[in-house]
Amino acid sequence: MTPEERRAFGGRIAELREARGFTQKELAAEIGRTASWLSQVERGVQPVNRIDVLRLLADGLGVSVQEIRPDMPAEPTPPEKNEPEEPNDLDQARLLISGHPVPEVLLGSGASGPEPSPQQLSEAVDHIWELTHENRFTELSAELGPLIPRIERATRTAPPKRQPEFYSVLARTYQALAAAFVRQDEADAAWVAADRAICAAEHSGRPLEVFAGVFRLSQAFVRLKRFDQAEHAATTALNALETYTARREEPEALSVTGALFLALALVHARAGERAKARLALSEAKCVADRLGEDRNDYNLEFGPTNVAIQTVSIAVELSDAGEAIERGMEIDASGLSTERRARLLMDMGRAYAQRKQSGEALTALLQAEELSPELIHTHVAARDAIRDLVLVAGRSASPELKELAVRADAQP
Repeated sequence: MTPEERRAFGGRIAELREARGFTQKELAAEIGRTASWLSQVERGVQPVNRIDVLRLLADGLGVSVQEIRPDMPAEPTPPEKNEPEEPNDLDQARLLISGHPVPEVLLGSGASGPEPSPQQLSEAVDHIWELTHENRFTELSAELGPLIPRIERATRTAPPKRQPEFYSVLARTYQALAAAFVRQDEADAAWVAADRAICAAEHSGRPLEVFAGVFRLSQAFVRLKRFDQAEHAATTALNALETYTARREEPEALSVTGALFLALALVHARAGERAKARLALSEAKCVADRLGEDRNDYNLEFGPTNVAIQTVSIAVELSDAGEAIERGMEIDASGLSTERRARLLMDMGRAYAQRKQSGEALTALLQAEELSPELIHTHVAARDAIRDLVLVAGRSASPELKELAVRADAQP
């Protein structure tokens, strides 16, 4: 957009907002952005080029995307659906958190027999995290079905001196479930799982487990577009950790601190707070430099490489596609999990899509799909990018792009 086009676009947004009786604060709250971001848009300072953000504005104003940007391709009206929604890969896991995990234990009628040791359960949870990092959600849901009640029962029936060990295993289990729910855009379920992880971690007597749970909670709030809650959760945790990490260079504490700064950067980026997002990223990089290596404490995968990956993701969120591509080309993520490597490729695809480099975008998304099909087929950002590529290409969309859109259920 030229400066003149930005001012004209901003004026159109302001007119539509006023015609519907919204204040800037009210419309910003409706679309999950800040009033300052909306003010910058209306004054022509903040460009809006991404289709998903345009769609967000249009939905908030109750108009079509074409009414605020006549040059955008028309989106066909989806047919009404009377059939039930398709099952989600984590539907079985949702059932697990829909009530008390082992109500029979409350009545003293739980299953008898030898209870598993914390070590045995911990090994099972290690496998759960492998499935989570690889985005194998169907297998994850199936394995959690019997495992969570087993851990919950063992935790409640263990001798008091051993209960903290079981609670630590339970906290790790719910953290994995919260992470999986976030990636499948099941944010309400992620909130419940993260809250249970925090509660179990507190009983374990391991405070850093609590802060790892807060990181999962902030991610759930971001997916719910509850940016104020996400910021509050991350900020209060960081404030508590500040004094702790100032006194010692404990790697685990640094990992949690750095991960929370990355969470805060995402919160600010999603809210359109560019300066705050950059500051939080800078803080995360400082922590990563102190840590000096890539680690996987509490399955956070924090370290210099993950900070670099998140820098690409934040740049995409801020529509700085050129920076995202430049930074992404420099990253060697081979030492990280399948999910992190696929996420980098997904964000590169989104960045290329923002630059209207459709061929490069498709290549990156296909490479990400090869690594982690479930990520590309279920992640909201990936599906939005694929849908936008099809819309822009129109009738000239390649067979590969059309087939990808079918596999990801991302047809316009």
